[in-house]
Amino acid sequence: MEHMENQSPEVKNQHEEGHHNSEVARLEEYKKLIDAKAALRQSNLNPERPDASYLRTLDSSIKRNTAVIKKLKMISDEQKDSLMDELKSVNLSKFVSEAVSHICEVKLRSADMQAAVQICSLLHQRYKDFSPCLIQGLLKAFFPGKSGDDLDSDKNSRAMKKRSTLKLLMELYFVGIVEDASTFINIIKDLTSVEHLKDRETTQTNLSLLASFARQGKHFLGLQKHGQEAYDEFFMGLNVTDDLKTFFKKALCSYYDAAAAILQSEHASLRAMESENAKILNAKGELSDENTVLYEKLRKSFDQLLRCVSSLAEALDMQPPVMPDDGHTTRVTTGTELSPSGKDFPVVEPIWDDEDTKAFYESLPDLRVFVPGVLLGEAEPKLVDQQGEVHEQTSEIKLEQGTKVQDNAETSTSEYQLEGKEHVGAKNREKKEKSDKENSKEKDADRKGDIEREKVRATDGASLDNLLLRLPRCISRDLIDQLTVEFCYLNSKANRKKLARALFNVPRTSLELLPYYSRLVATLSTCMKDLPSMLLSMLEEEFNFLINKKDQIKIESKIKNIRFIGELCKFKVAPSGLVFSCLKACLDDFSHHNIDVACNLLETCGRFLYLSQGTAVRMSNMLEILRRLKNVKNLDPHHSTLVDNAYYLCKPPERSARVSKVRPPLHQYIRKLLFSDLDKTSVQHVLRQLRKLPWAECEQYLVKCFLKVHKGKYSQVHLIALLTAGLSHYHDDFPVAVVDEVLEEIRVGLELNDYAMQQRQLAHMRFLGELYNYEHIDSSVIFETLYLIIVFGHGTPEQDLLDPPEDFFRIRMIIILLQTCGHYFDRGSSKRKLDKFLLYFQRYVLNKGPLPLDVEFEVQDMFAELRPNMTRYSSMELLASALVELEENEKTKQPEIAAFDASCKSSASRPDKNGRDHEEEADSERYSGVHRDGHEDVDSLYEEKSDDRSENGVGSDVDDTPAGSDEEETVKVRCKVVKVDSKEQEEFDRELKALLQESLESRKLELRTKSTLNMAVPMSIFEGPKEPRATETESGQESAAEESGNARAGSKVNVCVRVLVKKGHKQQTKQMLIPGDCSLVQSTKQQEAALLEEKQNIKQKILEYNEREEEELSGGSSQTGSWGQGGNSPVSSISSAGRGTWDGSGRGGRGRQQRYYVAGGIYHGYGRGR
Repeated sequence: MEHMENQSPEVKNQHEEGHHNSEVARLEEYKKLIDAKAALRQSNLNPERPDASYLRTLDSSIKRNTAVIKKLKMISDEQKDSLMDELKSVNLSKFVSEAVSHICEVKLRSADMQAAVQICSLLHQRYKDFSPCLIQGLLKAFFPGKSGDDLDSDKNSRAMKKRSTLKLLMELYFVGIVEDASTFINIIKDLTSVEHLKDRETTQTNLSLLASFARQGKHFLGLQKHGQEAYDEFFMGLNVTDDLKTFFKKALCSYYDAAAAILQSEHASLRAMESENAKILNAKGELSDENTVLYEKLRKSFDQLLRCVSSLAEALDMQPPVMPDDGHTTRVTTGTELSPSGKDFPVVEPIWDDEDTKAFYESLPDLRVFVPGVLLGEAEPKLVDQQGEVHEQTSEIKLEQGTKVQDNAETSTSEYQLEGKEHVGAKNREKKEKSDKENSKEKDADRKGDIEREKVRATDGASLDNLLLRLPRCISRDLIDQLTVEFCYLNSKANRKKLARALFNVPRTSLELLPYYSRLVATLSTCMKDLPSMLLSMLEEEFNFLINKKDQIKIESKIKNIRFIGELCKFKVAPSGLVFSCLKACLDDFSHHNIDVACNLLETCGRFLYLSQGTAVRMSNMLEILRRLKNVKNLDPHHSTLVDNAYYLCKPPERSARVSKVRPPLHQYIRKLLFSDLDKTSVQHVLRQLRKLPWAECEQYLVKCFLKVHKGKYSQVHLIALLTAGLSHYHDDFPVAVVDEVLEEIRVGLELNDYAMQQRQLAHMRFLGELYNYEHIDSSVIFETLYLIIVFGHGTPEQDLLDPPEDFFRIRMIIILLQTCGHYFDRGSSKRKLDKFLLYFQRYVLNKGPLPLDVEFEVQDMFAELRPNMTRYSSMELLASALVELEENEKTKQPEIAAFDASCKSSASRPDKNGRDHEEEADSERYSGVHRDGHEDVDSLYEEKSDDRSENGVGSDVDDTPAGSDEEETVKVRCKVVKVDSKEQEEFDRELKALLQESLESRKLELRTKSTLNMAVPMSIFEGPKEPRATETESGQESAAEESGNARAGSKVNVCVRVLVKKGHKQQTKQMLIPGDCSLVQSTKQQEAALLEEKQNIKQKILEYNEREEEELSGGSSQTGSWGQGGNSPVSSISSAGRGTWDGSGRGGRGRQQRYYVAGGIYHGYGRGR
């Protein structure tokens, strides 16, 4: 039943990797719980108890307090708030002991534990003597004394009481009600006592309690629970000394070692008994009932002890004990199922295909652990025997008293006869009156009891109906086991009949429910012997009715019936004789539906019976009869295929033994390092060992092993990428070869589209993403791979083979790759590229049609993780409009980027003094010295390389690519060329020409705009060697000087301007002086001042933006660029896309490549380092 509490490792891996949001929510919930405990602990350690005057104002009546105290027996999370309100309204100063006794008697569930803690905290904060009484009352559950009631009470109920009490005590210690940790010392001493190891039931109970203590109180043992690192302050405040931690851990570990030793000895006894049973079977052909019962008892005891010891080992973070495997020694079988024949019939293959199937059919929950024995009908005989003994004792006492009275009456004198008669008469009258009153009370009690029984029956009936309605929805092992436990609380003979009828009436098309129904029957059969017999009798009766009717209808009912019998046989509920009689009835009349029934029976339990030693010979004979009947009868192809499938499923054809591949010792050592030893703690050791290998001999084999990431654990793929990163510092060609092979494998997988290669492809996609995380490839490789996945094979005749519409595997590949490295594409051009790809990805998904639920959920998780605010389009029309808008935006931005690339081409191609081109890092994707994924192992692996970097003064993670080549490249998507009709083209050209002519005619009528007042001098008429702009500047400076001089002299200001005149066919300019107070001059100066002010504002905003960006980047890690020639590098310039220029110079140092974001575009420049 452990799977009901603890999830399997595969489920955990999926929870950790695929559902990050749920993990975050769990941590948030845990944080809230810890904060609530800390606040409650602070309140309990420093309680502000109300004074006596305030308590006197509350209700102190006995009736009211008694009613409230009775409710303490039913503490639950639903009634917590109302109960706390009632406790606040009454004065329990005189009833504290009664309240404590009621709390100690409560049967708490795990869900109600926090409610009980809050109620105890409320009473502790109001009444001073509550907590000492409560601690003493709870400790009585572990030290009950020597009263007869405690010794004779049910052990299961006592174990459950101890479990809940121990949990409550630990929770009370966490919140400060129990202040001394030494309270648990006596409890642990009692639970870990060696004397208890003699009693097997007590040992199992103690192991379960100690496992619960270790899981809940890891701080007591000095163990750190996963996720508690951030709350060390809370656990440090619990005042658990190192001596106590040592004592607790030593006590639990020593008890675990003793229990493991007992487990080993019991395993040896089990092996010896099975060997003895095999000898008896070979000699006599059968086992006695005594040996069978003894073996079953020992096997069950061993299984329970193994579960308890494994649970304690897991709680102590230790490896569970591993029993030596010796074939079928510890296989769960009874002695009667061993082969009755004297000849040797070896069973080479295991009965079950995998461990999960074996656990489903063999590891059944023990109801006695989860349900009180009274509900299972085990305590009823004890109660009847006790009542019978009491009745016999009372009758004997009455008989003795009667003989004594008779003797006394005979020996009494005659003087007192009259008085005795009168006295006896009076007594008789009193007895009659008392008997009449007692009879009336008994009648009233019987009436009340009948009414209560009717109410209970009504509620039980409603609960049973709800439980039966839930039966068809129990399609997992956990659900059916939970429903089995719930039915035990409704156990009665009538309810068992109803359950058997409901199981028998399973829908004939719901064959998937039969294994779970059979598991329910097998679990209940250990305590309810009549349930399987009722169900089997109904199934056998139905089979005989259907087989004797000989009609060719109701095939589904026949298949349902025979499969149900087969599933019950695999759980060892249905005897093998019933199965063989059903199979023989079908083989006697091997035609029509009987063929289908026989084949379904063999598919269900044929292999189980063929591989079981007790039925192997008989099943082998039945299979031979089936094969002969198939050869003799002229069966149609459908039935012939059914028979072949059933026969070879039970008895697969013999194959030659697979020859294991012989590898050299060096290759075996490499595979051991990568596939066995590699984990998070040993990655550095593995890297050192790989570096010591003879590289010339092992390089090709290492590349081959690195590509077999699908053979290792999926969660350790990033460790292979980490090893690639570590080896790249010593062998430059190795990571290149790995990346090339990975990309080639991905493309080969797309070309073949083989279902057997899908697991390998998913591992390669994860590996490719991890290589990007470790900075071995650029984002361009990732996006090229993504686009290759969605377009490969489309538009070709092989499209239906390479990517059929019903195949959604490519979507999974994209999801795996983006979930691995997509969270780094959150800024800059990589963010825009991912947004663009996600639009094309949505188009690809919409073309696929409706997705299966699991794929749809994975797509939703991916969008929620990477782009939670991105719009998911539901129609191709909306998506097409979004793509058109995106392409138009790219066309408008493309001229600006092309102009800037042309301006920066010369500076981007200048080599530095080391002979390498200037480089740029991806937009905030790479940070020097810091790995993207944040793995702790990277620091140690890169430590040596970073030292070399600091000595040489040159950054190592630099790509030999020109500026803008990594992130600014354009992704080309091949689209289908649309052919245009020539007539439509001519008509379009004609309409376009008419439209342009009409626009030209309309423009002729428009008025010409005024010429610009401040014009540049035309080059054709300029005289002199200077440039026109320079002339303008000089004239402006001269005029400004004149203006300043005249202003100081107080004279009138004149402005010199050039006037363009035309003399004949020649254009000439003449200088002219205009007064400074002229309106023309004033307006021109105002325009120039406004333009200058605008340029200064733009310059200031650019400077502020660059400074702010540098401050943000300096918080993480600064980007590294390539270095220039020295202190004489040219001044960096920032082009503002038509808004002017800004020139600035540094103060020295080497020139470095810089990136600026100006006016919505990306610009590069080389400036001096500050």
